[in-house]
Amino acid sequence: MKIDSVELESVATRESQYPNATIPEFLLVGRSNVGKSSFINAIIARKNFARTSSKPGKTQTLNFYNVNKAFYLVDVPGYGYSKLSKASDKKIGLMIEEYLKKRDSLSHVFMLIDYRHKPSEDDMLMYDFLKYYNINITVIATKYDKVNSSQRDKQDKIIKDTLKIDDFIRFSSTTKKGREEIYKIIEGYLGK
Repeated sequence: MKIDSVELESVATRESQYPNATIPEFLLVGRSNVGKSSFINAIIARKNFARTSSKPGKTQTLNFYNVNKAFYLVDVPGYGYSKLSKASDKKIGLMIEEYLKKRDSLSHVFMLIDYRHKPSEDDMLMYDFLKYYNINITVIATKYDKVNSSQRDKQDKIIKDTLKIDDFIRFSSTTKKGREEIYKIIEGYLGK
């Protein structure tokens, strides 16, 4: 897939602020600090388009990235960051739920987890939450390059057993491992 154009088209906290376009949307969910901004930058082939932060919990809005005027990558606030207040956490949860319930152009969810760790309770809750809404989900394990090759079989088993899934995409924003698999999923919805 060739990325010709990318634009942060809309920053939203409620439905009235979503873009009007009816092109496919790919939602990105994951814990704070899982590497969503690095994932976006790797997918759109740009270095610092989506801002990475050393402070987890920085994204507080739904960010709609229009890619090639053909689809959106929708970044939502990360979950599971303890420094966010309970009220703020609840507000973010309701914002994501509103999007899931009301957005007809949502095609697929990429759920990012950290390959280095066992999926957290929050990861398991999010996965079950998305399944409840009958949404197509692909689990993507980020930071794959940070795990020694001798440990990878063990990590694969932990992730599959914890989330009760058959497989997932192993991804590295550094080496771009997994990017072509993600492009194939997106292209499937674009009819390419």
